Order: sequence, then C-alpha cells, then structure tokens
Amino acid sequence: MSDPVKASCHCGAVELSVTLTDSFNTARRCDCSFCRRRGAPAVSAPLGGIKVIKGQEALRHYSFNTHTAKHHFCSVCGIYMYHQRRSNPNEYGVNLYAIEGVNPVDMEPISWVDGVNHPSDT
Repeated sequence: MSDPVKASCHCGAVELSVTLTDSFNTARRCDCSFCRRRGAPAVSAPLGGIKVIKGQEALRHYSFNTHTAKHHFCSVCGIYMYHQRRSNPNEYGVNLYAIEGVNPVDMEPISWVDGVNHPSDT
C-alpha cells in the first residue's frame, strides 16, 4: 500500500483521500460499454482505501447490467471519481486522472482489460 493521495472532481465539490493498492502500477483501461465511453483509466484501491473528505452529498452512483459495479461521480460537474469493481468487488477502481499531480502523458502506455467479454456475462 502507498501513502494516501488526494483526488478531486473538476468543480471541487468532491474530494477524496485514496490509499492505492500498488501506487500507479495498477493503472488500466477497460473496454466495457460504460468504461470506453467514460474514457478514464483507473488505479486500484482496497475497499477501505477511499475516504470522502468533502462532498459526500454531491456523489451519485450508477450501475447497470449485473449491478455489481457501482460507479460514483460528482453530481455537479459529472466527473467519474471511483467505482466498486465488477472484476473484483473487494476493491475500487479510482479515476487516475482525478488524482492530483498526475500528468496523463507520463502514465502512458496504460494497458487494457477485456470488459466486453467479462466472465460474469456468460
């Protein structure tokens, strides 16, 4: 586990303290119908690794299909913040680009996972 990092939405209504599982080494993109439209890569955090510092009331969630994954976003600016993963419901995926100090160019290349052919969908 790494030291906590700060993540925030675009408008500043939501701020998180996030303890990542393995720093930025878990960064990945997913090609499921939701993630490919969202476009933000995620990094892993354990279920206890996210603390909402500000804006709990502004967070909304969205789920679809199996309703295993729960995607949380700011209801003011719409930025995706984190989700409870379908691939591993015991961890969160956190919007890599919502973490302060992250430069997207420095993070490339980021690997892809096959969310279209997820085992839960068979």
